[in-house]
Amino acid sequence: MRATLSMRVVREELKIMLNTTDNPYFTAVRQRGFGTFPLGGEQLMATVATAAEVGYRAFDTAQIYGNEADVGRALAALGVPRSELFVTTKVQHDNMVAARFLASVEQSLADLQLDRVDVLLLHFPPLEGPIEPGLDLLLKAQEQGLADRVGVSNYTPQNMQRARAAVGGGVLVINQVEFHPLLDGGPLLAAATETGIPLAAFCTLARGEILKYPLLAEIGSAHGKTAAQVGLRWTLQKGVALTTMSTSSTNIRANFEIMDFALSVDEMARIDTLNTVNHRIITRAGGVPWAAEW
Repeated sequence: MRATLSMRVVREELKIMLNTTDNPYFTAVRQRGFGTFPLGGEQLMATVATAAEVGYRAFDTAQIYGNEADVGRALAALGVPRSELFVTTKVQHDNMVAARFLASVEQSLADLQLDRVDVLLLHFPPLEGPIEPGLDLLLKAQEQGLADRVGVSNYTPQNMQRARAAVGGGVLVINQVEFHPLLDGGPLLAAATETGIPLAAFCTLARGEILKYPLLAEIGSAHGKTAAQVGLRWTLQKGVALTTMSTSSTNIRANFEIMDFALSVDEMARIDTLNTVNHRIITRAGGVPWAAEW
């Protein structure tokens, strides 16, 4: 009875997090997006085709990835109606100035073979100086019809608070951040609640690092799921949308098939204990000089 009750509670919490918001990242289809970094060329074409066959309709790219044109060709080749696709791209740090911002977005659209993107993000907060100028340019791109919605990426809780003060609530539909069980996401989740800017996760498996921890496989065995699927489900039940990437057709499908089970309150709490590992991938020391300071 207790296990049944806890499962029911988790499912109700998940329903609240995913279905009572007007945020497009949290609809039944789009809460699981497919990333394209660092793919390109024929590999990207084949991988996107596999992802679409599995069921993905949300695809993520960025100017700095250098693959927007390949993504555009891949999406055009799918034969999927534009109304069913959900495309996100991100403006790179050195284009976040008035002289280049809008022109860079127009180039992104040309490469993607789209007249607009569903979401346009600022890829990183500025290394120094105020965040308002970049946000102003982002809103201008939206006003000009280049993006249906706008958001940010790699924003710290402090950045999120400043962004809310700058643009108000409900404007930024997402903050795309590194989020997985090996990081303490508590401050980000608190900031999401306080600011009204929800989270979407990348590096959802910490580039395979979470698979080194037997706890996830142990929990997965109880559900007939893999450790990776448990890690992804944990993130989803935190109320965070997912962006995953793999070139393996088996893994692409497995990453998508995480809606037919739920982790119990106890299982979620046990996975929470891994956050003391503090394994962050996107850092300046790790080779990303424009990364935010956490």
